[in-house]
Amino acid sequence: MKADEMWKVSTGKGVKVAVIDSGVNPDTSSLKGQVLAGEVPTTVAYGATLDYLGHGTTMAELIAGTGAGDGLKGLAPGAKIIPYRILTDGLKGKAERSKTASSAKAIRAAADSDAKIISMSFGSPGDNPEQEAAIKYAQSKGKLMFASVGNDAERKSLIDYPAAYPYVVGIAASDENGKVAKFSEHGNYVDLASPGIDVPTWCDNTFRSYCKGQGTSQATAIASASAALVWSAHPKWTANQVLASLIDTAGRDWARNDPSTYLGYGLIRPRMVLEQSNFNPGAANTDPLARENATGVTDAAGNSPSASTPPSPQPTKATAGGKTSAAASTSDTSDNTTMWVALGAAAAVLAIGGGAFAMLRSRRAT
Repeated sequence: MKADEMWKVSTGKGVKVAVIDSGVNPDTSSLKGQVLAGEVPTTVAYGATLDYLGHGTTMAELIAGTGAGDGLKGLAPGAKIIPYRILTDGLKGKAERSKTASSAKAIRAAADSDAKIISMSFGSPGDNPEQEAAIKYAQSKGKLMFASVGNDAERKSLIDYPAAYPYVVGIAASDENGKVAKFSEHGNYVDLASPGIDVPTWCDNTFRSYCKGQGTSQATAIASASAALVWSAHPKWTANQVLASLIDTAGRDWARNDPSTYLGYGLIRPRMVLEQSNFNPGAANTDPLARENATGVTDAAGNSPSASTPPSPQPTKATAGGKTSAAASTSDTSDNTTMWVALGAAAAVLAIGGGAFAMLRSRRAT
């Protein structure tokens, strides 16, 4: 991505990103001054700055962390974060759960905010009418929405929502060579891919050390940050145009009209947009995912999921994988079966860079 070169053109300044997650701790060295908790309406504000998992804080830092105090520096350090905490694993007790917003309520609140981008690193394996209605409402408000496709591919590649809803950009995880991660779920709702392996991640909610993490959660945060860079450089563009530019410049070695089941339209490369000051993003009202949004989720045979799909369970699960503590080297797992190796403390600062991605050649069957 060559972040240092991109930052000469754009840092994401002027763009607000709604992070709907486990909450965001605004007091980490990297996020001081970056979190706009005061812009969260009181109806969904409970616990927005309390993160019992460290997950939402990691996503916020990957997007807009400044790197201050040897913290994690995100891909769009000039952007700002509007935090929303939703019902996820890790909440304490019935009273707290009753006060914490559902994902549907948080999405609606984000839709009514000044955030241009809604980043959702969570998922559930069933459709939920209230959540889907909230997504449609956010789309009507001109928001660009990204969501993780999930980490269960090695067990059973489920259909994860909200990533599978129309108007949500489903993000897969890739390694440094551009190959899809083994855990990254696949299907025709995968739209783009971004780095999701060996990404610095808070080890836990003590916020004392970073671990080496992986997951479609991290990939989604990086994709959201990429959009922030582009939108900051082109503030008059619409969500359609920002997304179209990222799709047009995505790294792939297959035809644009034949997206991959695993990597969608390819690996996100915002630098390819930023280095062209006169880049043509297409018409403001043209949906670059019109075909997918009209078709909806289908299996390899082109069939829609069964109407008997159970409703989305609560709480939802974050889509970051397990991690190993840099300090104690003790491991745990969350949403996939991957175990993590220890990360030396000296490597805790994020540097998203590297060269060109290699392409995966698997294509969609539909």
